[in-house]
Amino acid sequence: MLAISLAVAFGALGISTLCVAGARCWAVERMLDIPNARSSHTQPTPRGGGLGIVIGVFIGAGSLFIFRILSMPFREIAAISLGGGIVALVGWLDDIHRLPYSIRLVVQGISSAIILVAIGYFHTITVPFVGDIHLYSIGIPFALVWIVGLTNAYNFMDGIDGIAGGQALIAGLGWVIIGFMSGQSFVGLIGLLLAASSLGFLFHNWPPARIFMGDVGSAFIGFTLAVLPIIGGQRDPRFMIAGILLVWPFVFDTSFTLARRMIRKENIFEAHRSHIYQRLVIAGYNHRFVTLIYMGLALIGTFIALLWYKRAPFVNVAVIVLPILLFVGLWRFAIRAESRAHSGA
Repeated sequence: MLAISLAVAFGALGISTLCVAGARCWAVERMLDIPNARSSHTQPTPRGGGLGIVIGVFIGAGSLFIFRILSMPFREIAAISLGGGIVALVGWLDDIHRLPYSIRLVVQGISSAIILVAIGYFHTITVPFVGDIHLYSIGIPFALVWIVGLTNAYNFMDGIDGIAGGQALIAGLGWVIIGFMSGQSFVGLIGLLLAASSLGFLFHNWPPARIFMGDVGSAFIGFTLAVLPIIGGQRDPRFMIAGILLVWPFVFDTSFTLARRMIRKENIFEAHRSHIYQRLVIAGYNHRFVTLIYMGLALIGTFIALLWYKRAPFVNVAVIVLPILLFVGLWRFAIRAESRAHSGA
């Protein structure tokens, strides 16, 4: 099983790498991202490279299913494939034609409903310092908001070279470890395919990027990373917090930015450059530096998630306090960077 799984993962890596290269050749004449006042790039760059990630994961998952390594009922595998496929398809269409945001939200809601009907929702979650909380029917809207929210958060955070692919690589590897530690190989294998396919994409997207991920990739990754803790949460209530920790830099940045924009009565659906990672770039730091910061924070979150799953001593404090302290530090670092940039202007 291990040898076949690794072989399929390397295959997904190769497929993703080649498909992204092919997407770049196709998109360079048809789907260029032209810089504007809200862009973080200065040169026209093709987008839609995330299609390689989608293809790598789907072909890899299909191969593992054929080899009977994916130990999950066909109904549930079909639901995940259908939900993720719809989200990716609409993302691809949005990359080409720029669909209204309302259409994307409706489609994401439908894809989320497919998951909730076929697989389930959060019945119980384990919360630091509190223990198990039984959600009952509240778990349905909670899971819906979680899936749609992370799908969109991932799209919001895909704004500079390497950041979305780097987060997917680390989160995918985190799910590999947690999935196999918990005996839920399906979660671990999907995490492995996501990590491998994201690495293939990063070969083309690492700063300076030759192609952007596009909504086809960011929406698909966000959806997948939201669904994995729901799958694992059917058997283990600790998966929800683990799922947040694996992507906490994206969750915190998006939540903080949206809250600030709502307080200021700004249109939260309007494009902007007020995410912390964007503010760091505007202040003068290059994409590689900012991306590495976020990948480092994601690695710390992954380590905390592993401690959380293993019920390590004092882990409740680490789960709550450490991400908050790190995010406050990141925010203050961005403020100081902006202050220096303004002083030197």
